[in-house]
Amino acid sequence: MWKYLEDNDLARFPRPVYKRIPNFVGADKAASLIRELKEFQEAEVVKVNPDAPQTDIRQIVLEEEKTLLMPTPRLRKGFLLLDSKRIPRQLVRRAVSISGAYEVAERVRLSKLPAIDLIVAGSVAVSLEGGRIGKGEGYSELEYGILRECKLVSDETRVVTSVHDCQIVKSFPLEEHDIPVDYILTPTKMHDTRTTIRRPKGIYWEKVTPEILQKIPILEDLRKRR
Repeated sequence: MWKYLEDNDLARFPRPVYKRIPNFVGADKAASLIRELKEFQEAEVVKVNPDAPQTDIRQIVLEEEKTLLMPTPRLRKGFLLLDSKRIPRQLVRRAVSISGAYEVAERVRLSKLPAIDLIVAGSVAVSLEGGRIGKGEGYSELEYGILRECKLVSDETRVVTSVHDCQIVKSFPLEEHDIPVDYILTPTKMHDTRTTIRRPKGIYWEKVTPEILQKIPILEDLRKRR
């Protein structure tokens, strides 16, 4: 998929897109469709990944006067909370970048994380059955697992992704910790997957190595709380 996006000039900055959640042509159009989702309209707190193709979605969250929960890259500094009421409109675009978020957001502890009404996850490829492939490092799954362990998301919490149309592929095998997606936004269409894929119930601790715990302090904090 990375090669296809690059070879067909469908990739956008930052390039090359290899080993990334790839930014793609039409990401802004795909993002705009989120406003049509009833779950988004009714949401107060939306968690969105920090990658480039979802920048416009993060901006829309703040423009619609919602609260944005944004994981830091590789979760090394936990989660950032951006309150739209405290961010001047002229600073919103800056605020939804990684560097800008550090300037205006509140870094929140596990005990201060809010309940999440809607999740947006970045993807490398997805299927119309709701399968999702990330960049292979498992951070979206860890983020979801942490929130699930803290009872801040449930089976009813919908998951959205935005991709180029070419990133929709045939069904593929999944593991128990993989997160299914309910809605796929593309530059041309919104897909309701009506997925029946089982959602992870939390962190699969047997897969968490000491190295991962060392790199992600918030995960170590969660382990100690358990």
